[in-house]
Amino acid sequence: MSKMMKAVVVEQANAPLALASLPVAEPGPNEVRVKVVASGVNPLDLKIAAGKAPHAKHPFPAILGLDSAGIVDAVGGNVTRFKVGDAVYGLTGGVGGVQGSLAEFIVADADLLAAAPNSIDLRQAASIPLIFITAWEGMVDRAKVSSGKTVLVHGGAGGVGQMAVQIAKAFGADVYATGSASSQETIRELGATPIDYNTQTVDEYVQEHTGGAGFDIVYDTVGGEVLDNSFKAVKTYVGHVVSCLGWGTHSIAPLSFKGATYSGVFTLLPLLTGAGRAHHGEIMQQATKLVEDGKLRVLQDPSRFELSQANEAHEYQASGKARGKVVIDISEV
Repeated sequence: MSKMMKAVVVEQANAPLALASLPVAEPGPNEVRVKVVASGVNPLDLKIAAGKAPHAKHPFPAILGLDSAGIVDAVGGNVTRFKVGDAVYGLTGGVGGVQGSLAEFIVADADLLAAAPNSIDLRQAASIPLIFITAWEGMVDRAKVSSGKTVLVHGGAGGVGQMAVQIAKAFGADVYATGSASSQETIRELGATPIDYNTQTVDEYVQEHTGGAGFDIVYDTVGGEVLDNSFKAVKTYVGHVVSCLGWGTHSIAPLSFKGATYSGVFTLLPLLTGAGRAHHGEIMQQATKLVEDGKLRVLQDPSRFELSQANEAHEYQASGKARGKVVIDISEV
């Protein structure tokens, strides 16, 4: 008889998340099976559940959950980097028809995983993968952040924003971040100079912080009008605008007249296409190193939710009351 597990399944768009009993799969040659300890909740999970994320290509019925952290339970024949008992984490599923982490076990491509940091618990580790990978791909892979660069992060207290700020700081950049009045202290604690977008225009804060020259790198984590503002805030010729939400229709004239550069970030590509998965594992190794070096932390909401309370966790995430990443506890270490 197959080993069984508890999992949360959403049968169709806007349906409640329902607890189910499903068979536990065996890992393939290049896969590991992980006993999930915790699953991070992302806004994308809510959009998928509502049927509003066609780009995620996650058909119903579906098991959600992009972020996972847990203990290796079994390894495929070709896997040499991990062994049973290892603590691992990564962006492992929940899109592209790949089972998500709202389950007691997942079977994941070993390339997507990295050893979890020893200095934080797995619950904290489960908050990191999606937002860190998204921030790293923009800040490091695309914009090539380096020491002495001036960096502006839009939405610096948000999930991706807080990671982007800390990554840029770790590379020695001079970092600024926009946010509301209530987020100014958080941005300051993360190591950036806060900018209240409600009280200063783009021209005003560009003048104040760069003498009118513009920022070397602008990372937009908000989209819409904020991306348009990013084109205005970037430096002539050498400036680089990056966005993880550049999905609208925009005039690139302000960017073109500066001779500056734009890059988009679409973090889900390796899960959707199978290409580049090893790089995601490499990025997660960098996250572990930064955590261990004391250069990366995650703002996590103190609320506690179990697997059977997945609906409540999603509702809390959607309410806007969360003060940091929401995490669902799946099982004990």
